[in-house]
Amino acid sequence: MRKMCTKPGLVGALLLTGLLSAAVCLPVCAQSVTPPANPPPTAAAAGAAVPWNSLSPDQQHLLSRMSDQWDQLPPQRQQALASGSQRWLGMSSEQRQQARQRFNQWQQLPQQRREQLRRRWEEFRSLPPARQEAARENFRKFQQLPQERRQQLRQRWQKASPAQRQDMIDRTRARHGERAPKLR
Repeated sequence: MRKMCTKPGLVGALLLTGLLSAAVCLPVCAQSVTPPANPPPTAAAAGAAVPWNSLSPDQQHLLSRMSDQWDQLPPQRQQALASGSQRWLGMSSEQRQQARQRFNQWQQLPQQRREQLRRRWEEFRSLPPARQEAARENFRKFQQLPQERRQQLRQRWQKASPAQRQDMIDRTRARHGERAPKLR
């Protein structure tokens, strides 16, 4: 077996980013959907209601269970459903199957874990676009490491105390000239 030579900073950065963003970024990175040529009506006016008749026939078919109560839904919910249906219609059958699998995995998670993941997702979304892209890139690099190496890094992270983890984060951020957020 060939021994891998890596820079110590790279290992820490990959481990940190991979572990902290894996649960959140995987669905985002795994799905690269090209934005539709005609954006859904929700993109036009944030906070505005989406009229049922503004949805495409395919969207109406997909959301047919909601047709009777559509007008009573909050505008944000209408927008989310319209946007989600547009994304769904733009997916290949393979992407849809992956989405179903992720949804089933999500449903089986304990409520506490789902809440934790929602918080992490919101934290990720609040990052500037450049930081989001850096996290995605680091996650891709982590995913490209051999399985054995990823497992070693995960075990090292899991065995570390909160203070050791914060130290890993601080050292990684210092090497990249960034401020380190404190672990909670």
